[in-house]
Amino acid sequence: MSATTLLIHDGSAAPDAPVTRVGGLPLAPAGTPWPTCTACSGPLQFIAHLVLDGGRGVLAVFMCANDPGGCEEWSATAGGNRAYLFPPAGLVPIPLPALPASEDGDTDEEADEEDDEDVRQPGAVRTVERVAVAGPEYGAAAKAWSERSGRPRRHVLGQLGGVADWLQYDETPDCAGCGRPMEFVAQLEEGPDPLTAPNFGSGSAYAHACEPCGRAAFLWQC
Repeated sequence: MSATTLLIHDGSAAPDAPVTRVGGLPLAPAGTPWPTCTACSGPLQFIAHLVLDGGRGVLAVFMCANDPGGCEEWSATAGGNRAYLFPPAGLVPIPLPALPASEDGDTDEEADEEDDEDVRQPGAVRTVERVAVAGPEYGAAAKAWSERSGRPRRHVLGQLGGVADWLQYDETPDCAGCGRPMEFVAQLEEGPDPLTAPNFGSGSAYAHACEPCGRAAFLWQC
């Protein structure tokens, strides 16, 4: 019987730990620039570092948090988010970009003191435990894990591989390189920790990749 690999809310880690985690610093080939939003030109928020099975690489996911809802950050093609498929070795932390200037003329440091929310990073780093649960259906696997472990269902932070559990309709993106449908790689949830919760509109996010083309895409539904 096939199994679903759940991502379970776990402990903290160093910001640059080379493990599957939410938050911290992205790891990428040297010289990779921090991505910016196509709509507002501000730095995107780094969401997750996902280590794929079998040495297939690392998925880095970013999303705009500068103007929630205004940059169509839920879309795989609008430019309000970004996903990258990197090789598994030789990755280094991308330095944090400067914070955007505030509208009232405060310096970056003053604006940061007034507002604890950093548009570049979640407020903490959260690692995940991978737990295999029998069965191919994500929702059923998450429910079974919760009942077996005695932990809340919201501690399931998503799944790695498997079959996407779409909240609306199937939005599998096509690869911008070859035009073929991308492979589903991971599903992400906001989770129970407000310090590490991405804003998916209380919904779920979906990461896809085309390994032959070395491309990735990201979107969310609510």
